[in-house]
Amino acid sequence: MKKIILAVVLLVSSYIKAQQEVKIDIADALVMKTLELSYEYYLSEQSSVGISALFNFEKKSSDFRYNENQMFTPYFRHYFTSNRNWNHFGEIFLGVNSGDREIDLDNNTKTYKKYTDGALGIAVGSKYVSNGGFVVGVYAGLGRNIFASDSYSVVPRAGINVGYRFN
Repeated sequence: MKKIILAVVLLVSSYIKAQQEVKIDIADALVMKTLELSYEYYLSEQSSVGISALFNFEKKSSDFRYNENQMFTPYFRHYFTSNRNWNHFGEIFLGVNSGDREIDLDNNTKTYKKYTDGALGIAVGSKYVSNGGFVVGVYAGLGRNIFASDSYSVVPRAGINVGYRFN
């Protein structure tokens, strides 16, 4: 019993001491009516896992908007350097997305059909972390929806994040 308690305490303490980040995609918030929040947990100095949640509030009639209404994106990042302040990374992600696809009917009227799909994709980016914990990052990538036939084929993943790193 003591060994189990010790193992649990060590496991919990390893999660508490790990570096973590919370971020918001400032570009989506300023350019489009879209909110994307992210949480990232560092497994080591050169790898992390995280999740992003995107919510699109832009009207369907807008000229420039994401096709997705919501997207939840778990990701894995590998950092190519171990520099504390500047770092470049590669990312693999799985984006679970939903939205409305525009469909043309026979009598020249348009309607929307709802879809939900999963996209597998890659992205690259760069991140700056100040000594006080302020984070600024930029990334871009593409994914491909793989399950539903009613969804859009390509899913973009791009942004400029600002946030905070803590232990």
